[in-house]
Amino acid sequence: MALSHYKSRVSLFLMLAALLLTTVIYWPGLAGSWLFDDYPNIVDNHGVQPSEMSIPALVRAALSSPASDFKRPLASLSFAANYIAIGLDPHWMKLTNLSIHLLNGLLVFMLARLLLRSIDRRKTPAFSGAAEAATLFPAKTPSITSNRSAFTAEAVPKADLAAVGSSNHAGIVAALIATGWMLLPINLTAVLYVVQRMESMANLFVLLGLIGYVAGRQRMLVTDTGTFSRDDNGCSAGTRGFILCMLSIIIPTAVGVLAKETAVMLPLYALLVEWVLFHFCTATGRRDWRIIASFLLVLVLPTLIGIGWLLPNLLKPEAWATRDFTLGTRLLSETRIVVDYIRWTLLPTLDALSFYHDDFRISTGLLAPWTTLASLVSLVALVALMLWLRARKPLAALGIALFLGCQLLTGTILPLELIYEHRNYFASFGLMLAVVPLLAVPRSFSFARLRYTLLAGLLVSWATLTAMTAYAWGEPLRLAQELAARAPQSPRAQYELGRTYIIDSHYDPASPFTKLAYAPLEKAAALPNFSILPEQALIFMNARMQLPLKDAWWDSIVTKLKTHTPGVQDESALASLTQCTRDGQCVLPPERMKQAFAAALSQPAPTGRLLAIYGDYAWNVLGDHALGVRMTAQAVDASPNEPAYRITLIRMLAVTGRHAEADRQLQQLAPLNIGGRLDGEIAKLEVLLNSR
Repeated sequence: MALSHYKSRVSLFLMLAALLLTTVIYWPGLAGSWLFDDYPNIVDNHGVQPSEMSIPALVRAALSSPASDFKRPLASLSFAANYIAIGLDPHWMKLTNLSIHLLNGLLVFMLARLLLRSIDRRKTPAFSGAAEAATLFPAKTPSITSNRSAFTAEAVPKADLAAVGSSNHAGIVAALIATGWMLLPINLTAVLYVVQRMESMANLFVLLGLIGYVAGRQRMLVTDTGTFSRDDNGCSAGTRGFILCMLSIIIPTAVGVLAKETAVMLPLYALLVEWVLFHFCTATGRRDWRIIASFLLVLVLPTLIGIGWLLPNLLKPEAWATRDFTLGTRLLSETRIVVDYIRWTLLPTLDALSFYHDDFRISTGLLAPWTTLASLVSLVALVALMLWLRARKPLAALGIALFLGCQLLTGTILPLELIYEHRNYFASFGLMLAVVPLLAVPRSFSFARLRYTLLAGLLVSWATLTAMTAYAWGEPLRLAQELAARAPQSPRAQYELGRTYIIDSHYDPASPFTKLAYAPLEKAAALPNFSILPEQALIFMNARMQLPLKDAWWDSIVTKLKTHTPGVQDESALASLTQCTRDGQCVLPPERMKQAFAAALSQPAPTGRLLAIYGDYAWNVLGDHALGVRMTAQAVDASPNEPAYRITLIRMLAVTGRHAEADRQLQQLAPLNIGGRLDGEIAKLEVLLNSR
């Protein structure tokens, strides 16, 4: 008992030390600023900056995210809460992210401990996890465990038995898994990249759901010679456990997707846990049809419906028009990317974790490049290894399964950008589960000291690289220089470096930063397959400083917009030039701006945002009200559910005396007033129309 108590204290000490170490390592990075997608989602998104605490303001915040059609309202509300509490301060936003990461670390510890205590094999369908389940979710009557649910050396592989050992040894291994996971460099962007609170918050609910599911399955397997214990109401422990399992899948998934769609993977993760550890069995070893039917209902059926809804559109060429890859080349490329994720997680290097990965070479065939075929073979071998390990080392098999399962949403058929490090926030837990228990074995095992040395080396290397990167994130210029050095062929990295120099120049032609800005921006503009952001930054900078504008910059903008469908970054660049001109800070040649808009609009199916930007320019800069109304009306037609475009159109129609049309548009605005979020705008429009 004394040894048991000692090991329990050790695991708690390890977790406290890991939480403290993670906080210390990340703390310098909290001083940094905003980056990349932080601007459209938070800094420039006035919806998450409410001036009051009211239902309409909170609804506006919840539905304001431009990151997804599903709006991710829970994450947006958390940004709004930060803003209400302390204003638009990135330090406190990042501190909130760090708090979520530490909380997730605790949940990883709890989940890993549950899984470590739940190892079984087909010969032993029940397991000795009743104590853990009763601790988390105590029953009204004492739980009784049958002899056949106990672990034996014959039933469980030696390595996995050692990994579990006593429940206290499982706690120590779980603490090491959580420590490694919290310190992994690949998870840094989910903490210091403010907007990726969406990812960490979604996975908070995923982890909670898995903890509940595993605990529920443990309760389902608490038996007395095959008979479930019952509470005072006659409800069996198995029934209570089953209800807990289902609630743990359904509720966290529903809440988690409000932060980010990746939470929809929770039912799949639960299925993988079931497949590896519990084998869809009852306590007596029979097939549990309740579990099988439940997964058919909560996973298989929604998946089939989702694929049936998405696939027809994904097979259309226009779905990939804004990308420089197709469905086929994306799938080929992702084989290499998934293999890279494994290396970046376990053996990361500075150049690999470069944040921007737009310099990645897209696979155009199995041998173009040759690493595509090699990666495909590696993934097939990894799946085969997972199947082989399932009966021998189920923890390792489960870890591989969770890692690969996590890639199915963002690494297959959806036309998302190819690479993002934060997509491995949960997947990295799978790799920790596969690797750490194999290294944290008792001293009696062969090569134990070598395993300890390797595990210690990995932990130290992860902590060191995360600390170095967090330090770089603590100052905008330092970060921009670091990322540009890590990825010299990345257009985004070079653009961000030039943009940071512009900011630090304070638009002073005599500033040394002014001269430094040109080289990275012109390099970014010359790199292939990038947006017009570098050219826009060069024009913006020189115009603000009243310096000459090169014709080559304008020509490059027109050429790019004519040769590829404008993306979000291209639209943002045109919006920035429009606002600079409208605000009187830039003097830009109208003919050049019109050429740029004409080139962008020459592509098929222009977005509502692009049309609205041109409408803004035509109305406010060119003074062409007819063109402004026409473009804004087309923006409304292209994005009928975006109230901002319709509000602008109503104002334009009212000013030009087209009151009947304005009234009709106002009536069509009413259905978009969800939760009263547009009450203020509608009231102003009614005053404007009634004053005619």
